[in-house]
Amino acid sequence: MHTDTERCVRAVRSKDARFDGWFFTAVLTTRIYCRPSCPVVPPKTENMTFYPSAAACQQAGFRACKRCRPDTSPGSPEWNARADSVARAMRLIRDGVVDREGVPGLAARLGYSARQIERQLLAELGAGPLALARAQRAQTARVLIETTALPMAEVAFAAGFSSVRTFNDTVREVFALAPGELRARAARTARAPATPGVITLRLPYRAPLNPSNLFGHLAVTAVPGVEEWRDGAYRRTLDLPHGHGIVALTPRPDHIACRLSLTDPRDLTLAISRCRRLLDLDADPVAVDEQLLTDPLLAPLVDEAPGRRVPRTVDGAEFAVRAVLGQQVSTAAARTHAARLVTAHGTPVDDPEGGLTHLFPDPEALAGLDPEQLALPGSRRRTLTTLVHALAAGSLRLGPDSDWERARAELAALPGFGPWTVEVIAMRALGDPDAFLPTDLGIRRSAQRLGLPSTPAALTARAASWRPWRAYAVQYLWTVDDHPINHLPSPQGSAP
Repeated sequence: MHTDTERCVRAVRSKDARFDGWFFTAVLTTRIYCRPSCPVVPPKTENMTFYPSAAACQQAGFRACKRCRPDTSPGSPEWNARADSVARAMRLIRDGVVDREGVPGLAARLGYSARQIERQLLAELGAGPLALARAQRAQTARVLIETTALPMAEVAFAAGFSSVRTFNDTVREVFALAPGELRARAARTARAPATPGVITLRLPYRAPLNPSNLFGHLAVTAVPGVEEWRDGAYRRTLDLPHGHGIVALTPRPDHIACRLSLTDPRDLTLAISRCRRLLDLDADPVAVDEQLLTDPLLAPLVDEAPGRRVPRTVDGAEFAVRAVLGQQVSTAAARTHAARLVTAHGTPVDDPEGGLTHLFPDPEALAGLDPEQLALPGSRRRTLTTLVHALAAGSLRLGPDSDWERARAELAALPGFGPWTVEVIAMRALGDPDAFLPTDLGIRRSAQRLGLPSTPAALTARAASWRPWRAYAVQYLWTVDDHPINHLPSPQGSAP
């Protein structure tokens, strides 16, 4: 979009927050870059230039605006809506892969050479993987500086910097303030004292966001010991590269309040990325709803409660296991099966607030389970054990770097994986916004009540006009049934 100067200028002059994250405005006279919704008086058109990423702005010598804080913009919705190599690279960079594995590691995950990845990212984003990772490190550093009391040296290494000097230089260059000045400035505006060991931040999103189905779905399907709904927040454990974490996510009118407890602050970048993916916070709800509103039978559902998101997952392998456990059983039964796996094979964790007891077991831990101990039909046991062995061996990968169509084909080749299981994993674990569930009983029932075709083939044909947002259409169709997943739990309630 940054190449459409006229459209960008209109967005800046109208301070349209819908375009935050789509592009960044760099002001030639002040050498500052802003988000489109920056509250300051817009500069003259001839003084504006536009970039596709914050990293490209920084690489061109611009620093972040102190008023609109462009580093806190939602991510571009393109990276979640596309499955090409650039989108997959951006999802991996957002997960901190470059910091942990370097550019060669990024390239190896994508099946390209480092030179090819560099060329593709430069062409589309105006910055290579190192510059993009550097911009993300700066953002992570700012969060740690402003929300924790960690010494600056610990902040530097937790954010992924190789030295304190590089950390200091980058923070000054990007934010025009020294790290100590950033902390002092944040302390003057802090609303509440920081809790030791807890990182509190705001997760931005593009409005509108309807929290009902998003948090309702997560609360109703919560696995005891791993997830819970408490005091108006969805809480869960996180299995991270350097340790574990516990997150509490609370819907607010203009952001998601996020409280993170991490055993190692180096996992902050990945933890934030997983939380954003879980809640689908980088979606563009206006574009989604505009497309779905073109169907007169679907339009009333969209008009009634716009901005529905797709509840996703923090771990693709975890969700795939849970999807198999949920085949042809009730939500309550699926939770019971998952809870038994967690108790038997999950890693115990301490939760100061109580309620959360384990990490969900990873494929390696589940690969050694005795199928005879599973209270499942024989065919389901074979499906589960085949899945966990494929995940543990690495022959099946369900991560941000997965090619959606290849993953679908690999899942479909496993015994016991029909269209419903493949598509629900594509929708929630892989993040494909066009995944569709025409064989789902609830979808077929809703379609019939709305006057839509109810047979899978006919409904799929009708849903062609909803592409590429059929996963969002599924969320609206599910609301036709009065199911608990469609309702935000009470603030005092807990997951059933």
